[in-house]
Amino acid sequence: MDSKILLENGTNELEVLEFVVGGNSYGINVAKIREIIPYQAVTVVPNSHPSIEGVFMPRDVMITAIDLSNCLQLGEGKKEGLFIVTSFNKLDIAFHVESVVGIHRVSWSSIIKPSATVASVEDGISTGIININGKLVIILDFEKIVADINPATGITMKEIDALGVRERSSLPIMIVEDSLLLNKLISESIKKAGYDNIITCSNGQEAWEILQQASEKGKVEDTVRLVITDIEMPIMDGHHLVKLIRENAGTAQLPIIIFSSLINEEMRRKGEALGANAQLSKPEIGNLVREIDALILQ
Repeated sequence: MDSKILLENGTNELEVLEFVVGGNSYGINVAKIREIIPYQAVTVVPNSHPSIEGVFMPRDVMITAIDLSNCLQLGEGKKEGLFIVTSFNKLDIAFHVESVVGIHRVSWSSIIKPSATVASVEDGISTGIININGKLVIILDFEKIVADINPATGITMKEIDALGVRERSSLPIMIVEDSLLLNKLISESIKKAGYDNIITCSNGQEAWEILQQASEKGKVEDTVRLVITDIEMPIMDGHHLVKLIRENAGTAQLPIIIFSSLINEEMRRKGEALGANAQLSKPEIGNLVREIDALILQ
């Protein structure tokens, strides 16, 4: 199956691969996928997390295999099926699934954000739900799945502590991130780094409405001095937000940092073409602060 479908820049669309685990349908953004291969034997790692099946080396690259059935509390997966080999947050990880259904091209505006009744901010591992011909497909939060298995792969305050004592700044910074937990962690990290005036948005549409209103009043610099945006977000994604900002005369010069788990060569080219000033892979929070310093204090 071709997992390298290219989308035009800033169209607010994504490709979702639908797969099956425990008889249920789930989804993953195709941009995270390197390849899909048949299940193969792995080497068990002693004292590893229960959801880690082991490691294997296709093409001389060490890859950790994660049993999604175990992660989703659906029991232990059978020694068959497929590995969806992914690359995000600079990690190469294979997720063991039963089967693959196909790829769907959808708009971020059609993705439903799970409500608090489904799971708490801390426990939820779904970033959205899409309706495919009457069937609900749950898009999983693979970054959180990995961070729950190994917290060291997530955002930590140690990187901020390493920056030392810093001066305070009241210049307004906008954070656009749909994950409530990550939004909170990024905000707290940036505040600890000295930037006290933080505006948080849960998607690109919410951010754009604020920026558009500020532009109409001629008060963009008073409202927002820099934007930090994720790529994957329901309603409006980060790439489309960057496109709108650059196309609007009032916001065109606003510094933008893309902070996403999806930063690879292809995504970096897209971000550059759209006009992002900097692009960083999560969870590089220390480097994010350095980029903020370079752009907001210039």
